[in-house]
Amino acid sequence: MKAPESNPLAQAPVLQGFPPVINEHTHTLILGSFPGAASLTATQYYAYRQNQFWRLVSASLATDLVTLDYEQRLQTLLAHGIGLWDVFHSCVRAGSLDSAIREGKLNDFSGLRATHPHLRKLCFNGQTAGKMATYFQQHGYQTLILPSSSPAHATRSFADKLLDWQAGLQPAPG
Repeated sequence: MKAPESNPLAQAPVLQGFPPVINEHTHTLILGSFPGAASLTATQYYAYRQNQFWRLVSASLATDLVTLDYEQRLQTLLAHGIGLWDVFHSCVRAGSLDSAIREGKLNDFSGLRATHPHLRKLCFNGQTAGKMATYFQQHGYQTLILPSSSPAHATRSFADKLLDWQAGLQPAPG
């Protein structure tokens, strides 16, 4: 008799994401898909050392975030009018790849406009998060899908990605 094949997701726990990093002055919100394993362990956005997120944002803002501790990074982002969040608040996933996300539950974006009236632009970190762009465009936001900062998406050079990130992190007009 053949043993049943095991499904690694059948026993996988539902993972919980992080609350948004946002305040009343936020004009641009960067949305990822869901924190990777290193980020979940550290309870920090973009904690995996090979992820280019903090380098891309640092170069885009001409401010060194890489050498700051995590809380200082977040405060500096907020001081520049930039917030962080993810598309999914929970999911089942083995590993850190976006392609492995299963049973993703969206964050509640319904009250975003009322609670953050200065928010004009949403930048999506990669194609998985970018699947939500049309939804936000229909709700009056400017949207931009940025090249993923993940090391799993290394088809473009850092310098090439940086051009898009610099354009994306400029405040939206109006």
